[in-house]
Amino acid sequence: MPFILGILALAAGVYIWIIRARNAAVIAKEVANVPKDLMLAARRFGFKRRANRHPVDDVEDRNLAIAAIASGFMELGTMPTQEDRQRLMVQTQSVLNVSKPEAEELIVLGHWLVSQCGTPASGVDRIARRLNKFAGADPVADLLTLVKKSVGEDWNPDQLDGLNTIKRAFHLS
Repeated sequence: MPFILGILALAAGVYIWIIRARNAAVIAKEVANVPKDLMLAARRFGFKRRANRHPVDDVEDRNLAIAAIASGFMELGTMPTQEDRQRLMVQTQSVLNVSKPEAEELIVLGHWLVSQCGTPASGVDRIARRLNKFAGADPVADLLTLVKKSVGEDWNPDQLDGLNTIKRAFHLS
């Protein structure tokens, strides 16, 4: 009987070890599948993710936060078309006065930040509050200019709610 219990204990140990190794392989694969553009953008802007903290709480770059909000704002209501994304790219370059590669990196990293919040609405809200926390009301003019130029004239109800969210985050009337 003790021999059978020993074999069962050994089998359970091997099973647990295999499950742990498999989970480690899954985690490594997920990290390897992170787009290279995202990793390069994060490194370029000095973005470092800390354990037990939401990624938005680590944002310290004004332009990154503005681009993230604009990216999330574009996704409110309906999915943006390729033309919408191109307009966002051009307007990001213009309003934030950055180069095309830097604008691309800002939008890629900004889109990832919004996706980490779950929904575009919660991303816009959380990132706007974060931007107000570390930069104050200074960047609100650039933010609203970028949002308005990127979206154009046709605003859906979700985007109007998003605009109210931005105004609330910056304590505007």
